[in-house]
Amino acid sequence: MTATPRKSFGSDNHAGTHPAIMRAIVEANAGDVVSYGADPWTEQAVGELRRLSGAQGGVYLVLNGSGANVLGLGLLLGRHEAVICAESAHINTDECGAAERVLGTKLLTVPAPDGKLTPELIGTRLSGRGDEHFAQPGVVAVTQSTEFGTCYSLAELRAIKDYCAANALRVFLDGARLANAAAYLGCTLAELAGTADVLSFGGTKNGAMGAEAVIVMREADAASVPYLRKQHGQLASKMRFLGAQFNALLADDLWRANAAHANAMAARLAAGLAEIPGVEIVYPVQADAVFARLDPRHIAALQRDWFFHVWDESASVVRWMTAFDTQESDVAAFLSDIAASAGAVQV
Repeated sequence: MTATPRKSFGSDNHAGTHPAIMRAIVEANAGDVVSYGADPWTEQAVGELRRLSGAQGGVYLVLNGSGANVLGLGLLLGRHEAVICAESAHINTDECGAAERVLGTKLLTVPAPDGKLTPELIGTRLSGRGDEHFAQPGVVAVTQSTEFGTCYSLAELRAIKDYCAANALRVFLDGARLANAAAYLGCTLAELAGTADVLSFGGTKNGAMGAEAVIVMREADAASVPYLRKQHGQLASKMRFLGAQFNALLADDLWRANAAHANAMAARLAAGLAEIPGVEIVYPVQADAVFARLDPRHIAALQRDWFFHVWDESASVVRWMTAFDTQESDVAAFLSDIAASAGAVQV
């Protein structure tokens, strides 16, 4: 069994594990420790994430992004409440109805330019408030960075938080790629965390083998976390290996360096595309994703040698993702083939 011979531009999930994180996992493998998080690796990771985020409610390690989203939303939702989110939100498009099935909630989706909500867009889903025939909006789910590779500014996030506070709404931040947003904005984890009630902080897409954290900002929201995490199948018995991954990510700001590198490779790819006729970049390139429109024949030619996803077949839009281990030579080779296939199509 071998990996693909060329670098995948399909997803940052396609990348392997960062060597420092792999070493940390191996080092944590020696001897026996108490299970379910009562170990020094988890204690260290949770403590450092609390310090960096300013969370008063606590930090809880989980196994994957969908689990983090369901757990985080569940902490904020009443039984009769619904979630306002962008149509493009991962909880709406890519999680097999997990929020609806597991939490029994309703998603109130909003068409959002560049994948970003605004107070005005959120306000369009509040008309049913006070009517017992409608699920009542209770939580606004924001994705940072968005599914389109765009990033909310801190001012935009604070405007949403202020609007939600004034309208009795809670804020959940899906941070599967939060590190990429922090790197792009040049801000701290605490600055981002301060714009939400509960958020996830992703490791898997940023060099980890499989580890996410749910960060609860207020102590009052944390009482149910241990029980819901167990019910949702997100309490790892050998938690030390999740803790070890986060310890490696947090050491010397590896989480930020990995994300900054992935962002830089996406920017490099976008800059190269600007020189190729027939390729249109669709959204601003701010994190580790490049969305481009090109001729369908062009796409087919490229996919013979490279792996990536067609995001919108009807509009001929593709998504190209970079990762912590994408190299300049990978980008150069990909750009060369994009240019060659574009030339072939034009002829």
